Amino acid sequence: MNIRSAWLPVTGQTRSDTRVASLGALTPTSPVATRSGILPGSADGKWRITGFTVTGTTAMGATVYPGRAVLQGTDAQGAYPVALTQTQSLTFADGHAQYGRIDLVVIRVYDDEHDASGRTEAVVEIVKGTPTPTPVAPAAPGLSLPLYTVAVPAGTSAGNGGIAWATALVGLRTATVAVGGILPVTTDVSIGAYPGQYRDIDGSLQRWDGAAWQPYPPKPGWQNWTPVWTTFTGTATPSFGNAEITARWIQQGPTVHMNFALTFGTTTNFGAGATSADNWRFTLPVKAASAIKCIGFADLTMGTRERSVARIRCTSTTFFELEIASGMPSGDPVTVSGIADGVTPWTWAAGHTIHGSATYEAATQ
Repeated sequence: MNIRSAWLPVTGQTRSDTRVASLGALTPTSPVATRSGILPGSADGKWRITGFTVTGTTAMGATVYPGRAVLQGTDAQGAYPVALTQTQSLTFADGHAQYGRIDLVVIRVYDDEHDASGRTEAVVEIVKGTPTPTPVAPAAPGLSLPLYTVAVPAGTSAGNGGIAWATALVGLRTATVAVGGILPVTTDVSIGAYPGQYRDIDGSLQRWDGAAWQPYPPKPGWQNWTPVWTTFTGTATPSFGNAEITARWIQQGPTVHMNFALTFGTTTNFGAGATSADNWRFTLPVKAASAIKCIGFADLTMGTRERSVARIRCTSTTFFELEIASGMPSGDPVTVSGIADGVTPWTWAAGHTIHGSATYEAATQ
């Protein structure tokens, strides 16, 4: 029979039955295979992976600290669980007289049933690199999981100070978690196993959509909006007509950024019978958390030097007004001060513009 089970047969359960059946519940790479890796975590919760940490402890020696890992063989072999419950010492060979080399520290599984090695065990071992003018790390052997590379310069020995541990070690450990768990990685080019799988890549959450890893939650881009243009008095109601309107906004968490550019046209209606008490109002793209006196500034122009600055003021949580906050660069006074409307700070006409940007806190939903 091709189907395998664990802890079900009364007799005849094999080691591979156990590996195939019970460990398929880790991060999948196929319907029957598991991602090789270290189980993540630390005692204080501060580190992504502490299992199988390697540190230099003597001139030519290092210590490997306890941890748990899984190494996936072929589909038929299954996944091998490995645990190091006590520290283990490693001793590196002296450096070559002329050239440096790079050694590789790995967890390795020997299984005579599949590799004819004559051994059936899991070990942490050093794969010695080849001394060359430009050394590279050796390939990981057989069924193994790389942990670190260790640079051994030419002539290195205990007698001359040994390995420079502060710079010699380069970490290669990767993590694996239970299926459905969020996989912690720093750099990873692996595809996802199924749509809806999540990973934390160097602090940012991503979701596999079946074709690529996408930011999660999805980060919306800038969006268009057309503000509704009204007045405080409800009279002398304006309308854009053929005005050119570019208004954009984006929300990042509770923060809303917006910018807008208005160029009034020949059919723009600035409000019949407008007075300086009308006070224009423009709706916000997203409701604000509260009314606030200043969320940004706008440039109001009627000519090259005939322009004024207005403070963008959230008079309520749903709209903003433009409060005149300067004179004009020409030295001419504005005609009327206060909140911009059909006659403030001047009598508006086609070709006049308003450009502004603001940032505010969005209301909680």
